[in-house]
This record gives sequence, C-alpha cells and structure tokens, in this order.
Amino acid sequence: MTDRQILLGRILGPHGLKGEVKIKSFTAEPLDVASYGLVTVPDGRRFKLANTRMQGDAVVAAIEGITGRTAAEGLKGLELKVEREDLPETTTGEYYQTDLVGLPVFNDEGTELGEVKGFQHFGAGDLVEIALPSGRSSFVPFANSMVPIVDIDEGRLVLSETGVAVLAAGDEQQSREGPP
Repeated sequence: MTDRQILLGRILGPHGLKGEVKIKSFTAEPLDVASYGLVTVPDGRRFKLANTRMQGDAVVAAIEGITGRTAAEGLKGLELKVEREDLPETTTGEYYQTDLVGLPVFNDEGTELGEVKGFQHFGAGDLVEIALPSGRSSFVPFANSMVPIVDIDEGRLVLSETGVAVLAAGDEQQSREGPP
C-alpha cells in the first residue's frame, strides 16, 4: 500500500445472509466501485467485488471469499481503496482528489492562504482540508460555490469570498479552542 490511494467507498454493513455487503460508493457512477480490480482495506487485505447492483443509494456487492452474514458484519466500516496508478488517466478538466493534495490554495486576489492537506467525507459532502501557515488546518466544503477554481495546469485551488470566510471561521474557532 502507498499513500497514493483513492477512496472508492465504505462498507456500510451486511446485506442478507450470504455474505453480501452494502457499500457507500464515492465514485461518480456508484457501480464503478467494483470496476477497478481488487480493492484494499486498511489492514492490507484485498477483496474482489462481484455481482454489484444498486439498492436505493447503496451498492450491494458480493466479496469473493465472504460467504456468510457474520463474516460480512466484520467488514462494516472498512474503507475500500485502490492505488492511484491503477485508475485510468484523467482527461482535461478532470482530476482525482488525491492529485490536489499539496497544491497551494489562494483567494481570488492571488494571496496564498495555505495548502491542500487532504479531503474528508463525513456524509454531508466532501470537505477539503487546508493546512494554514499557523500550523492549524481548517475545512471548506469542496463545492463550486466555495472552490470555484481547481487549476491542475497551474497547480492551484482558488477559494471564493465565501470559501475564504468559511476557512477563516474554522481557523478562528480552533484558535479559541487552543493549540492544535
């Protein structure tokens, strides 16, 4: 495993009695969670997802080698990742979030505010974590209204005025709470 892994989904829990699981997919097309070959979980195990189908907002999949509900219950909460190099190359205007880590973040006037530290997925949408010069970090929703410019060619992200305000509010809250 490397640090250049892409999070494809998270196992929500078992589905039925035969070892299938429900998966929250983070791919653009939910069923694509199974289309990149073997997926890796945090402890290093690798799984092949098969027989995928949608049920509501979740993907239901069989995992080769998992044959009962008890075994499937033990997988609840595991993140499913693939190596960045195992994914197809992106086209112009497309990117994987991991490709943005380390890029500088600016306001719309060109002042550097920090650096992309990573992304978090708490269920209400993606958040970009920005490392600030103070040593703290703050989160901004990764939405067009907050991050209107993602410029891969120039290697930068630009926050809107609202995005800058959210970033500052998070930093201010942390400074009141004490050191990181």
